[in-house]
Amino acid sequence: MTATAPITQDVHTIPRKLPEGPVNLVGMTRDAMRAALIEAGVVEKQAKMRVGQIWQWIYQWGVRDFAAMTNLSKALRADLAERFVIEIPEVVSKQVSDDGTRKYLVRIAGGHEVEVVYIPEEDRGTLCVSSQVGCTLTCSFCHTGTQKLVRNLTAGEIVGQVMMARDDLNEWPEPGTRNVEEEKRLLSNIVLMGMGEPLYNFENVRDAMNIVMDPEGICLSRRRITLSTSGVVPEIARTAQEIGCLLAVSFHATTDEVRDTLVPINKRWNIETLLEALRAYPKVSNSERITFEYVMLDGVNDSDEDARRLVKLIEGIPAKINLIPFNEWPGAPYKRSSNNRIRAFADIVHKAGYSSPVRRPRGEDIMAACGQLKSATERARKSRKQIEADAGL
Repeated sequence: MTATAPITQDVHTIPRKLPEGPVNLVGMTRDAMRAALIEAGVVEKQAKMRVGQIWQWIYQWGVRDFAAMTNLSKALRADLAERFVIEIPEVVSKQVSDDGTRKYLVRIAGGHEVEVVYIPEEDRGTLCVSSQVGCTLTCSFCHTGTQKLVRNLTAGEIVGQVMMARDDLNEWPEPGTRNVEEEKRLLSNIVLMGMGEPLYNFENVRDAMNIVMDPEGICLSRRRITLSTSGVVPEIARTAQEIGCLLAVSFHATTDEVRDTLVPINKRWNIETLLEALRAYPKVSNSERITFEYVMLDGVNDSDEDARRLVKLIEGIPAKINLIPFNEWPGAPYKRSSNNRIRAFADIVHKAGYSSPVRRPRGEDIMAACGQLKSATERARKSRKQIEADAGL
């Protein structure tokens, strides 16, 4: 195992060109904002207090206009407006599924686009957030993986997706009031399961999620945030230490031979190495189980033998198995397992003592389901032969 995680795998990324003019405050850590205010002329002794005030306006009440920040002096508000902006990704389009799922295409700096999905349920509302434009991992069952990585998102572009969704849901509290309790919010949960591998963009993901969890801002608890990784082993322990959120793993296979094809990162950190890291995950417990995501592919990974191997592999890890019916996309080289096959697989897992919910596909009619996300500008269809060749099938 290598000591550090690579930033990308065999791709050339486009560096983010910093915009000219006023600096965006969205995505700055508290320390970075304090330094920026001092550089802008705020008295050092007052800088921490000013950060707290501005932070609350931006992240608790969703205010983007410095002129509305009435507990700051008029002179300071005018000075801030000259030097800084409060900007989030631009919504290019919004589609609403028959089941209520919302898919947003948003534009970020440089004209790049990413997709964000909001999934309403009876007891929660989950926002699926992207961390990269494209993806490095080329998982052969995933539509996102057919779009090459362009660049990492900044912390501001990540937390900006959450702010954008709260705008659309009209869920910012009135200035001077507090956020409603999490279980009563329309946006109550976040999953880092959108475009990209979050652990290949660790620092920006960490900073964005710490902003989301900040009690004087959006104020979501760490247990309401789930980060999904394909298995970037060197960053797994760091996730617990520096973010503290729940962990999900895109597992999808019970042998290295199959996982090498489905999740090519397995060639770098194989199943045994990954499971060692998960057993040592500092946050893992019966109350904070690791979720193993397992996409059900007809004739590939869905046999009774696979189910038995799976429960044997994860023995001793507090876990639940999320079984995901494959969400097909144009040119996909796989088919979804039958309902009977999925039920038989789930039954074996359940009898072994593990929760084995079958994820109900959401937003399939607008290509918003798991594994279907891809920037509209990159959605050129490939032939099945081209996709199979890219996947090494």
